[in-house]
Amino acid sequence: MSPFYGNLLVRFNAGFLMLASAGGLFTDIAGSFFGRGPEAILLGDAPGTGIGFIEAHGLALIIGVTLWRIAYSRNWHAVLAAVHVLLGTANLLFWQFFIAADVLVVGYVTTAAHWLFVVAHLAALTGSTRLAAQSSH
Repeated sequence: MSPFYGNLLVRFNAGFLMLASAGGLFTDIAGSFFGRGPEAILLGDAPGTGIGFIEAHGLALIIGVTLWRIAYSRNWHAVLAAVHVLLGTANLLFWQFFIAADVLVVGYVTTAAHWLFVVAHLAALTGSTRLAAQSSH
C-alpha cells in the first residue's frame, strides 16, 4: 500500500475512533452520573461500574486524536490492528450489554467496523511488507 493510501486509512480510522468514542463517552457520562440514556439500565444500581466504559472510550478518543496527528509509518497498521482486535473482541465478549441496553444497532455497527479495520490494517501491513521486500531485491 502506498504511503498516501496507508495514511488515508490511518486518518479514516482516527476519525472513526474519535466519533465513536465521543458518542460512547457521552452515553457513559449520562448513564453513570445522571441515570439517563441506554446505559442507565446497566449502571443504575452500580454507577461506579461506569469507570470501565469511561476508561475504554476515553482511551479510544486519545488514540484517535493521536493517530490524527502522527507522521505516517507502516508500523501503525500493526498497532491499529491490535487496537481493533481488542475492541472488537471486548464487544463480542460483552455482547449482552448491547442487548440489555437495547442498542444492538450500535453493537452491530461498531463491532463490524472494528473487524473491518483489523482486516484493512492487516492487508495494508501485508501489502507494505511485500512492497518493501520487492523493492529491496
